[in-house]
Amino acid sequence: MTSQALREARIYEEVAEKSVSAEERPEFHLSARTGWMNDPNGFSCYGGKYHMFYQYHPYDSHWGPMHWGHAVSEDLLHWEYLPAALAPDETYDRNGCFSGSAVTLPDGRQMLMYTGVQQLRLANGGIRDIQTQCLAVGDGVDYEKYENNPVLDEKDLPEGCSSADFRDPKMWRKEDGTYCCVVGNRPADGSGQILLFTSKDGFSWEFKKVLIANNNRFGKMWECPDLFELDGRMVLLTSPQDMLPQGFEYHNGNGTLCLIGDYDEKTDTFTEEHDQSIDYGIDFYAPQTILTPDGRRVMIGWMQNWDTCNFRSRNVAWFGQMSLPRELFIKNGRLYQRPIKELENMRHNKVEYHDISVSGTVRLEGVKGRRIDMELTLRPEDPRNLYQKFAVRFAQNDQYQSSFSFRPRESVLKIDRKFSGSRRAIIHQRRSLVNSKDGELKMRIILDRFSVEAFINDGEQVMSAIIYTDQEADGISFFADGTVKMDVVKYDLC
Repeated sequence: MTSQALREARIYEEVAEKSVSAEERPEFHLSARTGWMNDPNGFSCYGGKYHMFYQYHPYDSHWGPMHWGHAVSEDLLHWEYLPAALAPDETYDRNGCFSGSAVTLPDGRQMLMYTGVQQLRLANGGIRDIQTQCLAVGDGVDYEKYENNPVLDEKDLPEGCSSADFRDPKMWRKEDGTYCCVVGNRPADGSGQILLFTSKDGFSWEFKKVLIANNNRFGKMWECPDLFELDGRMVLLTSPQDMLPQGFEYHNGNGTLCLIGDYDEKTDTFTEEHDQSIDYGIDFYAPQTILTPDGRRVMIGWMQNWDTCNFRSRNVAWFGQMSLPRELFIKNGRLYQRPIKELENMRHNKVEYHDISVSGTVRLEGVKGRRIDMELTLRPEDPRNLYQKFAVRFAQNDQYQSSFSFRPRESVLKIDRKFSGSRRAIIHQRRSLVNSKDGELKMRIILDRFSVEAFINDGEQVMSAIIYTDQEADGISFFADGTVKMDVVKYDLC
């Protein structure tokens, strides 16, 4: 039975959505139906469609009591909103239905697992969160919370583990029909760890082991874990809070971490061999992955940064969007990403230039737009006389611009949006150390109205950022201090 809180949210979102035109949203990135969106939840295939749930506060464009928004897609690029799936309407989740995941049960129903939050007032007047793991089962539209919720709580945690930082279950069904889930938690040392739980039926769960311990290496609390096999290796994705930078890695305090290693199925032992950021730009957090029906591992993250959430004012209809879906693979021992192949079906109006000399500022006929897919290949005109700097500027007019700039002598690529129209002194720049030999570099830049994502060297690194520049600013220009030879292939996306 639908609760009063969920009925009210569904009525509100259906009315509020009508005030937002298609042109006020991204074209092919999922955005909040109305109000606030953060972490992707329950990313799954069910009933012949892709399902994406998300952390959702429909009543305000700022964070509030968490619901689960819901949308479906056939290609991961064009989304149809469904009614909100969950609302905070039970004692154990009265302060929010937080992040989680989804699986299909043997009987054909879809099961959601999420973190319920309730706040307790302490004797000293303070407030303490209690986080538990809860279930809801449904038909792809309507979900009923499990009568025996919560299924994991404080009594299921090892000694010394925090029940206030115990969240974001990512579950999966194994080939033998049993279930596993990994959950983020904070142990006694105050950092983060990933706990492994198992279940025979998906409803009764028990603690198995501490799968991976942070030991204060990468930030503090680890949120939103995801564990999967990829190209013969085991990969853990997680989002640590309060990270310290290490060289050019981990520059977002609330950032992302990818661990690649080996996994012993008999002992459930993960052996780390490589660590890296997932995204090197400004806006990316809390990714989730799925295995598509055709066998691809695809990831979507929240394209936002917790430190820039006041980027937009309260008088906007929606806040928050997801990243471009990205196919994942391992190459040279590290995580690579590329835009999903379905994006190529949206390409139109090809414009192509080869061996263009760029010295000073250059503009090219037909190269402009705010919904584009553009591939750049750079090389020095004279390898013995390396250029000092190259820049591509986009979302540009006489007043606005954002840019990627590359300094080959340092092999550093920088994104800069300080002239994008922001009226706040938030994070506007991020630098990444990239692989470049003799000033050569490949970039694929995807623009979609309010965002930019750059895939560097065929996906070796990705840099993402939100830009809220006026849509009339659609110019693109190229700049070189020195001389660069450049190939450009640009498509409109529609």
